[in-house]
Amino acid sequence: MARRTSSPSPMTSTTTLALSSLHIRIEALEKEHQWLLKQIKRKQKELNNFVEQMRSFATDIFHRGTPSFKKLAALDEEIHRLFDEIFATRKFGKQTKKNVEGIYRNLQMAGIISPKRDRDDSDTELDELFETDKQEKEFFGSSQNNREQYQHESEFTPTSKSDESRKIRNTFLRLAEIFHPDKVTDDETQMRHTEIMKEINKAYQEGDLARLLEIERQHEAGESVESNNEDDLTRKCNRLEQETEFLKTQYETIKRELRLVKNTPEGMIVADCRKVAKEGIDPIDQMLEQVESEIEVIANIRDFVKDFREQKITIKEFLCGPPLMKQMNQEVMEDLLEQMLEDLGVKIVF
Repeated sequence: MARRTSSPSPMTSTTTLALSSLHIRIEALEKEHQWLLKQIKRKQKELNNFVEQMRSFATDIFHRGTPSFKKLAALDEEIHRLFDEIFATRKFGKQTKKNVEGIYRNLQMAGIISPKRDRDDSDTELDELFETDKQEKEFFGSSQNNREQYQHESEFTPTSKSDESRKIRNTFLRLAEIFHPDKVTDDETQMRHTEIMKEINKAYQEGDLARLLEIERQHEAGESVESNNEDDLTRKCNRLEQETEFLKTQYETIKRELRLVKNTPEGMIVADCRKVAKEGIDPIDQMLEQVESEIEVIANIRDFVKDFREQKITIKEFLCGPPLMKQMNQEVMEDLLEQMLEDLGVKIVF
């Protein structure tokens, strides 16, 4: 009589298929998990470096540029004072006074001098402007304040923040259970666990889920998965899925924060300076050269106003403006015309 062979039960086939699928899913999640950890670490480093460059650049400009900025402030102060003296000592007709006031107002509106302010407070304001601590913190804004602003703009919803806090705490507790120094008696192991707990506490205080998960992964490296225990595999799969979602959120948040930093006026200046530096040009030197050119122009205007106060030039000459301003206006018009013609495909030589 032929021997009958028994075929595997449907339950066994289903279980084997489920275990195989779980192994594949876990392997994919672990790869994604590791990739995210590396990207978060890389992007966080990029963000920290960029913020540090902003702070360093602001500090360098402050220290190297303070003499030039003081010259600008002193010239600004002097031009305001000269106009005050002109209006206080010179007698003009109604229309002439209106015209002189118009020149004064136009200088302010053009940004050549600062807007009119209370002259009684001018000395105090000038002193406060160059208080070292205040100037250094306010030039580009405190790095810490900027950082808090960027983080505020990229906050999670309350629900997701609560979930993340819970995830961070649970991961911390799991690691503390493993690495708490009091749980071992061997001196060498106790010292190693103490150092690891310092890292764990630091990551927990900073809310760095990626670092906590990395420590946990390092601890688990080399451990085999119970291939015959579907419940363990399912739990691990679920845990990896949750952690991966949190890591994705953290990664996107860091990228968004970096974009916000780069899109600030300070961030764009740093980006431009990087390009200039690649060409072998000191960006701060270039910036200060522009400031010195501006000082020269404003000093020329100061002298022109001073000559009018001392009646070395007539009202008619004064209302025509300083020769340097006429030259600048002519150059601006030429540049605009040249740009317009270039846009139309026409070349012009002045």
